[in-house]
Amino acid sequence: MLNRLWLSFFFITVLCVAYQSVMLGDIDSSSRVVAAWFAAAQVSVEISIGLIGLMTLWLGLFKVAEHAGLIRVLGRGLTPLFSKLMPEVPKGHPALGAMTMNLSANVLGLDNAATPLGLKAMHELQTLNPEPERATKAQALFLVINASSVTLIPVSVFLYRAQQGAADPASVFLPILMATSMSTVVGVTAYCLSQRIALFNRVVFAYAAGFALLLAGLITWVSQWPASDMGANSGALGNGLLIAVVVLFLACGFWRKQPVYDQFIDGAKEGFKTAIGLIPYLLAMLVAIAGLRASGALDAALAGAAWLAMQLGLATDFIPALTTALMKPLSGSGARAMMLETMQAYGVDSFPALVAATVQGSSETTFYVVAVYYGVIGVKRDRGALACGLLADLAGVSTAIYACYVFFPPS
Repeated sequence: MLNRLWLSFFFITVLCVAYQSVMLGDIDSSSRVVAAWFAAAQVSVEISIGLIGLMTLWLGLFKVAEHAGLIRVLGRGLTPLFSKLMPEVPKGHPALGAMTMNLSANVLGLDNAATPLGLKAMHELQTLNPEPERATKAQALFLVINASSVTLIPVSVFLYRAQQGAADPASVFLPILMATSMSTVVGVTAYCLSQRIALFNRVVFAYAAGFALLLAGLITWVSQWPASDMGANSGALGNGLLIAVVVLFLACGFWRKQPVYDQFIDGAKEGFKTAIGLIPYLLAMLVAIAGLRASGALDAALAGAAWLAMQLGLATDFIPALTTALMKPLSGSGARAMMLETMQAYGVDSFPALVAATVQGSSETTFYVVAVYYGVIGVKRDRGALACGLLADLAGVSTAIYACYVFFPPS
């Protein structure tokens, strides 16, 4: 699907150039597109190089956290919830441990650790599958949870905003937390209702009540802030949390008598490889998107979306961020490229860029998650995970837009 989508960007660009050259007599349209392609190729390399320092720092810290056992600690706390939501998985089964560690890694933003743990969980769940080519309820629910992907610390979004020169990279912390929480609640609830999975028991209620109280307290606290201070206060809270996380990671490593420095260096080396490895993916998508914008196709699509929003009586300030929202379920690298392109076109602290960053942190790449997690175990028949994952995406995007209007009201 991504292959066809990427090719379609170039075909649309060429068609627009041909129309402008032949029908409108705009002979400079082709030169604008070529210049945009070359400029985007250069920008993609600059972005990746600029990320090296930030990526090495955080992956180094995450490596310390991994060896300190923080993922295992979080995992033990989530096991009772999985046992109730997935009663067909026997107590003590290895799948429960892998799933809880996967979710814990996602919460901490440890993407590199989360994916292998998620694939291990799918393999373990497959051992309980009486129909190997059809997903079980447990497998499908696990996919929905991964697709909605609650992330307490959206470090990657902070890193990209910092690299692009944001005044306060962490100012989107609370909007992202609201959006990612809503996407998970909607996705999991929709799946459990559709599959008649019992949500009304003491364990699930206890977890749900705790989560609801946390969100209610957060919203109540935030509602007391002056509207003009919401963005700054969100940034202060996000930065404070980041400092606390760094201290926690290092303190746990020291307390467990780990070689903290050596582990940090090992993780930092992975960060260097990750940042360099982003270049081909960023270049491919940024070049394709730059052609769409230079040819006028992207602006025409956004103008159509703005017209529709006005007909429905909605504000239109968020429209440029819809490119990220539409790409998010299809491709993580594509959505990242759309977000960066919006930052480049409108400014990293502009309202569209803030919405795009919040959308980027609100959920995972649904089609990618479904394809990879099902593909690795040979499952060919879904059990509602894709539909509920897309519903979670819609909830996350809608909440992201609303939260940005609350925290960063456009002037």
